[in-house]
Amino acid sequence: MLAPFLGFLWSLVRVFIKAPAGRQRFNVLGALNACTQEVVTVTNTSYINADSVCELLGKIVALGVGAPITLILDNARYQRCHKVRARADELGIELLYLPPYSPNLNLIERLWKFVKKKCLYSTYYEQFESFQAAITDCLSKTNTEYRKELETLLAPNFQDFKKVQVLTR
Repeated sequence: MLAPFLGFLWSLVRVFIKAPAGRQRFNVLGALNACTQEVVTVTNTSYINADSVCELLGKIVALGVGAPITLILDNARYQRCHKVRARADELGIELLYLPPYSPNLNLIERLWKFVKKKCLYSTYYEQFESFQAAITDCLSKTNTEYRKELETLLAPNFQDFKKVQVLTR
């Protein structure tokens, strides 16, 4: 979304922050290889739908990984539909769906947070094209320039609660 994301702002006087007018979309649907941290994306300026997901599945298979592929997805309706499941079966991709409201378990959400931090926070883009270019450029540098920064962020480490005490009233 082409909208301002404030970094930090504290002021005794009113400060006006520039923001673009209108509503333009730049959607990025992405998949992250948990082992190599390679990112595969499908972008558009309309809407993400089942066709977008099917296109992403095709791009993932085209990489020629040579190993079984399990794709972890959130519970978006367009990811659970028959068309996507049929395409995944056709391509030999196992689909694994996360529980609802659990973005903390999805590594790609960490990448989206990183992209927002690098491209959107405290940054004004006068033209939609420069906004698109900034995001595309950032994503293209995940395996080169930003690799070191993303190494720990994209590690598949999740907090494990071994001894959980349930509090009841």
